[in-house]
Amino acid sequence: MHAPIGNFAEVLQASDHLDLLAPPVAEALRAWRGPVPVDQVLYVDSDPADADTAVFGELHGIPPERSANCVVVAGRRGQDVTLAGCVVLAHTRADVNGLVRRHLGVRKASFAPMDTAVGESGMEYGGISPIGLPREWPLLVDAAVADTPYVVIGSGRRRGKLLVPGKALAGLPDAVVLEGLGRAAG
Repeated sequence: MHAPIGNFAEVLQASDHLDLLAPPVAEALRAWRGPVPVDQVLYVDSDPADADTAVFGELHGIPPERSANCVVVAGRRGQDVTLAGCVVLAHTRADVNGLVRRHLGVRKASFAPMDTAVGESGMEYGGISPIGLPREWPLLVDAAVADTPYVVIGSGRRRGKLLVPGKALAGLPDAVVLEGLGRAAG
């Protein structure tokens, strides 16, 4: 199979190799009802040491505007904490203190601690995927991600990545597409 982006020795249909994915990601693909057929969600193997977006992109010819990061944000209002997934292109940063905070209706928002993000998502740090996040979490997707033909995202594990049409991420259950979620880094 040919990769729609990047240089890979082998590209697999993710739904045919669920054992390679974190359990929540595999379960989400088993129940897939997305806006694209599940066979358009592809898997590529990689060394866990290369999970960092920049390293992976350099090794496989993926520019930052074709990679998306999923970060877990913790929003607080009083004693209540809301966890949310935010998906932005790799060359941007999620507008956590502005757009995310306002959208979640919280007083304070910040990146969730690593142990919270890993424990609550059931995924490995450095491989968290928007596919398979807990359903009660808001999932915020930057409009630029939704408009990208294919993006690289985590597989739920540090080993391996998914190649996914941007519109598939925008069509995930309860996803909200927000213009300007990803701000220029720097």
